[in-house]
Amino acid sequence: MKTVLIVDDDAMLAAVLARAFGRRGWQAELAHDAAGALAAARRQPPSHAVIDLKLGADSGLRLIAELKALAPACRIVMLTGYASIATAIEAIKLGAVHYLAKPAAVDEIIAAFDKVDGDAAATVEAQPLSVERLEWEHIQKVLAEHGGNISATARALNMHRRTLQRKLLKRPSPNPPERD
Repeated sequence: MKTVLIVDDDAMLAAVLARAFGRRGWQAELAHDAAGALAAARRQPPSHAVIDLKLGADSGLRLIAELKALAPACRIVMLTGYASIATAIEAIKLGAVHYLAKPAAVDEIIAAFDKVDGDAAATVEAQPLSVERLEWEHIQKVLAEHGGNISATARALNMHRRTLQRKLLKRPSPNPPERD
């Protein structure tokens, strides 16, 4: 039986995912923070894991390497409502096999576990990213460079910390609306 460790600070979402995996024949273990995830992995190393990027005040990115140390063969999918190019790259570099933006269906997550190779036929967007999305991506890149430290990121961007926090709470649309 395949096992999946679901790590998400949203208890309701984690429970829904666990039930959906269970209906597909998987044994699901839940954790709502990094400490709980590592304890679960020590008890029974999972074959697969779904890790949320934001785990309260902690980052799911930090959990990837620790989980891989306990379960080297574990196939990890990073799942997030705060998708950015910078965090996607870091998740893959750290050992995740895939990175998905929420909402993601369980079948999509299961398919992501098996994606080993890149897809040269992936869709290329017809329009460039919006200015808001470009700003979001840049902020995420600088935030990753400063280890998630908001104060250091605000200083690097020459921005007030509260302004940066407000911007981080907003998630821009990936592309601008089409014009006639």
